[in-house]
Formats: sequence, structure tokens, C-alpha cells
Amino acid sequence: MNNRTEQYKKAVALHYQPDSSKAPMVKAKGNGLVAEEIIKLAKENGVPIQEDPALVQLLAQIEIDKEIPAELYGVVAEVMALVYRMEKKAAGWHD
Repeated sequence: MNNRTEQYKKAVALHYQPDSSKAPMVKAKGNGLVAEEIIKLAKENGVPIQEDPALVQLLAQIEIDKEIPAELYGVVAEVMALVYRMEKKAAGWHD
């Protein structure tokens, strides 16, 4: 018998199209096996992954196909800027 509480993975996928929406939207979310599948698909498709359990907790409360609330713009913008810099560096660009 195992008394240990098992930690389940959680994942939230965001999509941002600046030309057609004012804020990123939640496109997928899930726990456990669903989260693992979201992460697997992201990796297979070259989608950057940022691990931030506190942010995932907040984003997981948003319905799928809904924009993130204004309160999360700053923190999500920081993550997106980090991803952008990582992509530039991977492509051989220098600041």
C-alpha cells in the first residue's frame, strides 16, 4: 500500500495571434495523461515549453478558447519574451 500522494502533471497550451486577438488564448489544458500528451505534442511540433507550476495553476482556471485575463498579461508576456529569445538564439541570431 502506498500512502504517498502522487503528483500529477498539469499543462496548458496557449496560442497568440497578434493580428486577430488582443491576448493569448488557452487552446488546450489537462492533468495527468492529458498533460503528458499536450507536452509530447508540443515537443514533436517544436513548440517551446516553459515550466511554471504557479502559472499553470492560474491558466488552468481559464476555459478553452478564452483569452487570458488582463491580470496575467505581464507574466505571460515575460514567458513569451523568454521563448522568443530562446528561438532567436537557437536560430543563430545574436542580440
